[in-house]
Amino acid sequence: MPAAPVRQPAADRVYDHIKQAVLDRRYEGGTLLTEGELADAVGVSRTPVREALLKLEMEGLLKLYPKKGALVLAVSAQEIADVVETRLLVEEFAVRKAVPAPPRLIARLEELLEEHRRRAESGDLADVAVTDRCFHAEIVRHAGNEILSRLYDQLRDRQLRMGVAVMHAHPDRIAKNVAEHAELLDAIRTGDPEAAAECVRRHLGWVTVLVRGEAR
Repeated sequence: MPAAPVRQPAADRVYDHIKQAVLDRRYEGGTLLTEGELADAVGVSRTPVREALLKLEMEGLLKLYPKKGALVLAVSAQEIADVVETRLLVEEFAVRKAVPAPPRLIARLEELLEEHRRRAESGDLADVAVTDRCFHAEIVRHAGNEILSRLYDQLRDRQLRMGVAVMHAHPDRIAKNVAEHAELLDAIRTGDPEAAAECVRRHLGWVTVLVRGEAR
C-alpha cells in the first residue's frame, strides 16, 4: 500500500493562504482580516491562525490589533525605494560578475524571457511578477557569490508584492519590462559588463521615477 501523503500543519496552511493572497493582492493593503474569517477560509481552528498571523507580522506584511484582527499593510513609497536601492547594489554587481556569460546562462535567460512574454500576454499579474523576478534572480545566481544570492532571495516576497502593485497601477509597464529584459539579454550576449550594468540601472530606475510621481 502506498504511504498516505503527509498533511501540512494547520498553521503552515494558514500562513501560505494569507501570504499568497497578500502577494497577489487578493488581500490588498488596508484590508482587515479576522481570525474567524481566516479559520473558515482554510478550514482550521483559530489557534493556528494566530500562529500564522504572528509570523506574518514579523515579516512586515501585517499589523495585528488585539480583539480586532490583522491589517494588511500597504506597500509604502519608502519600502519601494529601499528595495530598489538594494536591488541596484546587488544586480549591478552581479551582472558585471556574470559577464561574459556562459552559454547555459544565455540559454536559460532566453527561456525565461519567452516565459515572461507568455505570462505578460495572459494578464495574470502575480505570474508576471514571478517570471520577472526569475529573470533577474538567474543573473544573480550566476555571479558565483552564494552569500549575495541568499541576500537577494530575502527580497523575494517584497519584490513580488511590489511588482504586482506597480503593474496594477501602471499596466503599460508590463510590455516595457519585457522589452527592457530583451535589451538586457542583448547586452549580456555582447559580453560587455558595463553595458549590461547600464541596462540594469535604466530598467530599475523607472521604479524610482514612479515613486516620485513622475511619468515615464
